[in-house]
Parts: sequence; structure tokens; C-alpha cells
Amino acid sequence: MRAVIVGSGAGGLTTASTIRKYDKDIEIVVVTKEKEIAYSPCAIPYVIEGVIKSFDDIVMHTPEYYKKERNIEILTETTVIDVNSKENKIMCIDKEGNKFEIDYDYLVLATGAVPFIPPIEGKDLEGVFKVRTIEDGRNILKYIEENNCRKVAVVGAGAIGLEMAYGLKKRGLEVLVIEMAPQVLPRFLDPDMAEIVQKYLEKEGIKIILSKPLEKIVGKDRVEAVCVDNKLYDVDMVIMATGVRPNIELAKKAGCKIGKYAIEVSEKMQTSIPNIYAVGDCVEVTDFITGEKTLSPFGSTAVRQGVVAGKNIAGIEAKFYPVLNSAVSKIGDLEIGGTGLTAFSANLKRIPIIIGKATALTRARYYPGGKRIDIKMIFNEDCRVVGCQIVGGERVAERIDAMSIAIFKKVTAEELANMEFCYAPPVSMVYEPLSLAVEDALNKLIK
Repeated sequence: MRAVIVGSGAGGLTTASTIRKYDKDIEIVVVTKEKEIAYSPCAIPYVIEGVIKSFDDIVMHTPEYYKKERNIEILTETTVIDVNSKENKIMCIDKEGNKFEIDYDYLVLATGAVPFIPPIEGKDLEGVFKVRTIEDGRNILKYIEENNCRKVAVVGAGAIGLEMAYGLKKRGLEVLVIEMAPQVLPRFLDPDMAEIVQKYLEKEGIKIILSKPLEKIVGKDRVEAVCVDNKLYDVDMVIMATGVRPNIELAKKAGCKIGKYAIEVSEKMQTSIPNIYAVGDCVEVTDFITGEKTLSPFGSTAVRQGVVAGKNIAGIEAKFYPVLNSAVSKIGDLEIGGTGLTAFSANLKRIPIIIGKATALTRARYYPGGKRIDIKMIFNEDCRVVGCQIVGGERVAERIDAMSIAIFKKVTAEELANMEFCYAPPVSMVYEPLSLAVEDALNKLIK
């Protein structure tokens, strides 16, 4: 028996390791276009910033490690160009251009997503970069150093865009952020919470332009300026953080059913072809609150899906549940997190909501080092929590995790208000800030 996995990201390697954990005999082959494997793309901005010293530090394992320690063969710098699902074969091409076939009993598509670059003038100039792979990160640093770059435009104010903007600012560059939406972090923050983040970044010296698209990139051979709202801004380089699109080309060639956004899979991570599975950014998932199909382009999602796919291939029944798309980011001194619905998305879907908000400290008022924390909670008409957003100086991730559990278990505002939270002056207030936001919502109900 042979399992072939296409892709060496979080989903692909987790699938491979999970299969091996439960099946010591099956042959496992991972095929990847990349030279380096087992690293986190989420760490790239922090290497740019200098918090992490080197890109080498974010590579966790080598192909040799997987072969020696887990008996998993990894073919690097090899591209899968076709899938014959009737004969259970894939066609590959290596870096020398040699083509060869691999037979499989199980195939796992962990092809991820590809950066979306808007079709604007100048996008192919030297000095325009995307941020997806470790190679992208290395190329960005190399270009900065070799060309003595002083000014950069970051296009896109999502988490990666803002993390890159802050990292480049700390590296000494003058940074301009361009976002066509009317706020930063539009995916998981409401405008009022996003404003806190924006003000922090502007205080750090980052210029932000909202509600305006990048019109074109100007230059002869390399980047010289960007044009926004008919105005030119001189820059030495451009970072395109304009989002990603699911990479579903191989799935189409295999004949797998494509859903609304990406590859359609069952709760076992099976595609429409029983011996082909798919995990990670290339698949669509179900939203826990709305029941609608959506995307979940997070490493944490890919890992959970890899565990499910790996167990099922190894003969152990497992299923993947609907998602809340919980997310967290750290930009400078700010931690930013969100889970479930925002008020904006709830209003778009015509879901009646009640909002509770609170501003507090992360430690007892008299204890040194306490930091501000802003919380916004969303409740539906049944008073069940359906969303939470937090911006603060510390301890955001664990609060978002707690609220993810609360949403998943359909906890009400009254139950949350009476929930027991731990307390000690160095790590918390005697009255948990989450409870303050819940009380605010309950007070609105009384009125």
C-alpha cells in the first residue's frame, strides 16, 4: 500500500505523520515543489522584523529527518503536473525536467493556495514581491540589502500585510500601506476595533491609505513609485499582501468535485473520489454558525484536517467539524484576535445581534505591567455568544480560545456572566474583562 501526498505544508506533513503514527507498514511519499519543508509561512514577517534571527530558524525538519525518523520519503523541487485517478497515477517533473510516474493507493491533495496578484500595470517589475514561501522572505531581505531600499508600499491590510508593514518599519524602512477596504483587518475585525489597530500603527510611523485601490506600479525596469487615487508615492519596492486563492488545478485534473470556493470534501476529508483526500487551503469547509460553505486558510485548520485525513487513511475513523475561523496576530506590542461572526458580517446576513464591549487591564490595577485590553462580544437574539474580537497588550489568544469553546458549546450571555475565571494580581483582574463585556450586553437587554 502506498499513500502519496502532494504538498509539504502543515496539512500535507501532518497527514503523512499521522498515517505513519497509526500504520507502520504503508509506504508514504510526499511530493513538493519547494526546496525547504516543514516551516511556518506565518513566521516570515517576524524574521523580516528581526525578532527571529534567521529564516533557517523557522525550518523545523529536513527531508532526511522524515526519512530517518518516520520512514517518510519526501521528493523536493518536484512538481505534480497531472493526476490519472482512473489508473491511480500521478505524473511528476523534477528540477532537471525529468518526467516520471508514481502509483498510489491513496492520494492526498495538500496543494494549498496561491497568492492573488491583481492584474495591475507594473506588477511584473523588479522589486515587486509576494509573501507566501520562505524563498519569498529570503528574496525580500536580499533585495532590501542589495538595493539599499528606503521606502516600501505594502498592498493589503490583512494580518500578513500589517505584520510585514510593522516588520519593515522596524527594519528601518518608510512604510505605506494601501487597502481598498475602508478599514484594516477587514476579515475578522469590525471597524471600531480595527481603528484601535490603525491608530497604533500610525503612531508607530506607518502611513495607511484606506478605501483606495492600488492603480498601478510605476517604473522602467524596477519599482520607482506606486499610484493611488491619481497620486504618485515614491517607493523602492512593493509587497503584495493581497490574499490567496485555493490551488485546485490538480483536483480538477483528477476529476474531484469542486464546491462553491474550493475542493469539496466530506467530514472525513475525502473528495468525491473515495481514495483521494484533500486538506488545507485548497478545500472548502462549513461555517459553524451559519452552516454556509467558506474557506479557512489557517495553519491550525490544515493541521486538524491533516490529523483527520491521516487517521481515516490508516483505518481509524475521524471527522472534521465546522469552523469558527478563530485567528490571532501579534503586531508590535498589540495582540489582535477574533472568532465567529463580526457585527458587520452578522448584519450582512441579517442576523439580529446584541453587542457587549469593555475596556480593561490585563492585570490588577495596582500590579506593574498591566496592559489595556479592548473586548467586543457578539450575541444572537437567543443571547448565545456568536462572536468575539479582542485587541490588547497581552493574553488575547487564550481569551479567544475560551470564546471559541463558548460559541461551539452555544453558551448564553447569562451562563458566561456566571462562569468562573481564575484570578491572581500578576496575570488578571479580579473581574475578568470578558465578563465586563458580557455584563454590558446584558445591561442593554434589560434596557
